[in-house]
Amino acid sequence: MQFQLTTDFISSIEQLIANKDGHALRELLKDYHFADVAELLEELNSDEATYLIKLLESEITSEALMELDEDLRERILDNLTPAEIAQELEELDTDDAADIIAELDDNIQKEVIDKITDEEHAADIVELLNYDEDTAGALMAKELVQVKETWTVAGCVREMRRQAENVTRVHSIYVTNKEGQLTGRLSLKDLLTASEKTKISEVFIPKVDSVTVHTENEEVARIMQKYDLDAIPVVDENGILVGRITIDDIVDFIKEEAEKDYQMAAGISQDVEADDSVLELTRARLPWLFLGLLGGVGAAAIMGGFEEVLNNHAILLIFTPLIAAMAGNVGVQSSAIIVQGLANDDIKGSIGKRLIKEMLLAMLNGAALAIVLFFFIWAWEGEIAYGLSISISLFVVIIFAGIIGTFIPLFLHKRGIDPAIATGPFITTSNDIFGILIYLWIAKLILGI
Repeated sequence: MQFQLTTDFISSIEQLIANKDGHALRELLKDYHFADVAELLEELNSDEATYLIKLLESEITSEALMELDEDLRERILDNLTPAEIAQELEELDTDDAADIIAELDDNIQKEVIDKITDEEHAADIVELLNYDEDTAGALMAKELVQVKETWTVAGCVREMRRQAENVTRVHSIYVTNKEGQLTGRLSLKDLLTASEKTKISEVFIPKVDSVTVHTENEEVARIMQKYDLDAIPVVDENGILVGRITIDDIVDFIKEEAEKDYQMAAGISQDVEADDSVLELTRARLPWLFLGLLGGVGAAAIMGGFEEVLNNHAILLIFTPLIAAMAGNVGVQSSAIIVQGLANDDIKGSIGKRLIKEMLLAMLNGAALAIVLFFFIWAWEGEIAYGLSISISLFVVIIFAGIIGTFIPLFLHKRGIDPAIATGPFITTSNDIFGILIYLWIAKLILGI
């Protein structure tokens, strides 16, 4: 059934909830996908959303909870008892269940885990919670299909049927030795065409890409992207197979990282969303706005040092915003390309080579823009000296901005700092200050003031 989230539909749902007509609600929503249910929950208040969560089957609502905005999910979970939360978690894969558990207060976590009836499921969740959140161990799910080298094809098929009951999607069949160490993977085609008495050791593929529980999430994403993998197995320090990471988890991680980098580049220092409180949004934005304020004060101080020059040559003052804007734009362009390349692991070679390349690029762009600006000023003022001083200043400022925009993110990356903080206000502010300084100094030099 195609889901249509109209105002009338939402109103009818709210009316049924107000009337506590659970039967009508179940009938109305029973065929909807969990993503559709999540979309509906986002339009309801937390009490109404909680009512639906308690009313509908956990098979649907558990997945819907994972799709919700974190703030709404937190409010709903606050309205559920530990037993009700545990019931939802039992329907989820261990990685998703661990994510929800991690959002709960410490005193509630233990109560919820104790209420999970499947002891193995609960133990797996606890294991995942012990890994650092930015590592493969925290990202992986424990559900997978694995077979032993020593099994026959017939025995393998029987065991796979049993294991597959607890696995939402079977991306790969992993092969382990008797100690549980990952030794390869099994092709479904080879399994189907082999004799029932054939040993798995004779048909499995010994080559398989894997990561350890301590591999950083960014590295996991890079490997899966590079080799176009739908899933990747995770092993411990001894090579024992302990879980797998699927492509949907990586997509979610990449999306979160992209949102974080975008906010950082825009000068937002915390992970916030549009519907967060005014105080939270203020705390996230204010630090970088202070940086912009300091940058503006610095630029004003520099211009104050050239007050006499600007008073006697007003045209220099007219083009000051243009110089500052071009410096900021070029710096942000350069830094954005570098940050993107670092994120995708496309940046190769030394910092020196990259700076030389960026300097040549800036020289080419700067020359083209400076020539256009020169003829514009000459035609406007009829003074070659002004045209030369301003256009040469622009040329030099663009080269400087390109180098700064390239060097800072590379330098931060080498020091283990997220280079995304280099873009946006940081680069713009620094280039504004140095750009105006270079501009007025060169103009003063050429004009012989």
